[in-house]
Amino acid sequence: MSELEQEFARKTAVERIPRNAMDRFIDGIELLAAAFVGIVAADIFISVLLRYFFSVSIPDAYDFGKLLLGILIFWGIAATSYRGTHITVDLIWATAGPRGKRFIDVFATLVLLFVVSVQTATLFDKVMLTRRDNVQTFDLRIPTWPFALVAWLGDVSAVLLIAVRTWRLIFRPESFEAPAVKALE
Repeated sequence: MSELEQEFARKTAVERIPRNAMDRFIDGIELLAAAFVGIVAADIFISVLLRYFFSVSIPDAYDFGKLLLGILIFWGIAATSYRGTHITVDLIWATAGPRGKRFIDVFATLVLLFVVSVQTATLFDKVMLTRRDNVQTFDLRIPTWPFALVAWLGDVSAVLLIAVRTWRLIFRPESFEAPAVKALE
């Protein structure tokens, strides 16, 4: 069996593993993050299209774009934190053995959990402050705190997913597909 066929067989076997409620929850958060990418892209595309071809602007388009981008960032953090698919450069991890890699992964995930938890607490204060100060959009006078709340919920989701990742790294490391990273040659 060729290397390509072995890789296909391994991926097919991974896809047949039954999905539990936590995996479906994680998939739902990733789907929400993807939906926010689409909403931000549609907002920018429609705003530019209307402005340049019809000399019309959507009221509060700039404010909505800014608020939606904030939501996208925090839900994106949630989506990438669990999968570990964010950009990383780690020569020590790449050259470490399996135990060393697992130790580095657990330690790094615990640090990330701490940092994102503190960020979540701070962002909650910002949501409450925005609500109390009645911050509104410029044209339509729409309160902005619900947007901040949705962004905060993305941050809460990130904390939950990082906690699940930490638990799985410690107690069920086989639940993560081993990345095909080669040591320096």
